[in-house]
Amino acid sequence: MATVTPDDVLSVLKRIAAPDGRGNVVSAGLVSDIAIQGGTVMFALTTSPQHVKTMEALRGAVEKAVQGIPGVDKAMVALTAERAPPQPGQPPQQPQGQRGTGVPGIKHLIAVASGKGGVGKSTTAVNLALALKSLGLKVAVLDADVYGPSIPKLFGLTGKPEPSDAAGKKMKPMTRYGVEVMSIGFLVPEDTAMIWRGPMVMSALTQLLRDTEWSEADVMVIDMPPGTGDVQLTLAQQTPLAGAVIVSTPQDLALIDARKGLNMFRKVNVPVIGIVENMSYFTCTTCGERHEIFGHGGAREEASRIGVPFLGEIPLDKEVRLRSDSGEPVVATQPDSLHTALYRDVARQVWASLEGGQLARPAPRIVVDGQ
Repeated sequence: MATVTPDDVLSVLKRIAAPDGRGNVVSAGLVSDIAIQGGTVMFALTTSPQHVKTMEALRGAVEKAVQGIPGVDKAMVALTAERAPPQPGQPPQQPQGQRGTGVPGIKHLIAVASGKGGVGKSTTAVNLALALKSLGLKVAVLDADVYGPSIPKLFGLTGKPEPSDAAGKKMKPMTRYGVEVMSIGFLVPEDTAMIWRGPMVMSALTQLLRDTEWSEADVMVIDMPPGTGDVQLTLAQQTPLAGAVIVSTPQDLALIDARKGLNMFRKVNVPVIGIVENMSYFTCTTCGERHEIFGHGGAREEASRIGVPFLGEIPLDKEVRLRSDSGEPVVATQPDSLHTALYRDVARQVWASLEGGQLARPAPRIVVDGQ
C-alpha cells in the first residue's frame, strides 16, 4: 500500500476551488490539522456559521477527491466555525451545531460525563447502557473518548468494523450483549497516541456518528471524554443530546470538577438528568463492615444544592473491577447482583426522565438476597 503524506493531500486539495473565487481551498487558508492514520486521512475545513450548510457540498467534493489518492481508504473532513461574540447588551448566542437534527434511527442521545478522569465514568456508561437494555430498550453506545477509548475493552470487543456497503463508505457497528457499539478504538491500534487537536477529534466523532449504519435504538449512550475542554464543549454543542448523566466520587476534589461539567452542559442548554455517586462506599467481604473510603454523600448533597436529581450510589467492589477488565460487565454477567440492581435503578430514572417512565416492556423485579 502506498504511503500517504500531508503533501499528497494538499496537492489534491489545491485543485479544488474555494468559495467566492478566492483561489483554491488551500491558498484560501481553509484547510487545517491534517492527520493520517493508516489509510484514513482527517482534516478540517474552516467556514463561518452562516455558511455551514452551503459548505456541506464542498465537504463532499473534498472527501471524494482525497479518497481518490492511492493508499487512502477513507477521508474524514470536519467543518469548523467560530461564532462571533455577542454585541454589548445582547444575550449570548445559543449553540447552533446539529442539535435537533438527530441521528437516523436513534430516538434519544444521552451523555455520560465527568469533570475529571478516574471516577469510573466509562464503567458507569457501559453498565447503564446494559441496564437500559435489560429494561427492554434497544440501546447503542458511542465511545467519544478519542484520547483514551475504554469501551472496546469494557465490552470485550476486538477487531475492526466491517463495511456495510460495497463502496465501504459506512461501517457496521460492533455488537455484544445485544448492544451496538462504535469506538475510535476499533480503528487504531491500542497503543497509538492520539495527538489530535479539537477539529480533528470532532471530525472523527462526526464520522463515527454519521458513517455508522446504526440500527433503530431507543437510547444511544455516549461515553464523553473527561473534563470540560474544547472537545467536550464542541461535542455537547454539535450532538443533539437529550440529556447528560454526571458521574462523580464523593470526595470534594471530584465534586469540584463535577460542578464544572454540570455548568458546561447548562451553558449549552443540555438538560442534566442527574448525578451518580460512584465508589460511594466499600463493604468488606470478610467482616461485612462498611468503609467510606472517599467520603460519602457528597454527590447527593451537591445534587440537592444545585437542584438536579440524585440517581444513586454505586459502591466500590473488586468484582466489578475484575469483570470490567475482562470485558464482562457486571450487569450483563451477574444479572441478580446488588450492583446490577443499582445500575438498573439508575437506568429506570434515566428513562423516566426521557419518556415519563414508559418502558418498552415491564421491568423485571429484582430481589437481592440479604439486602
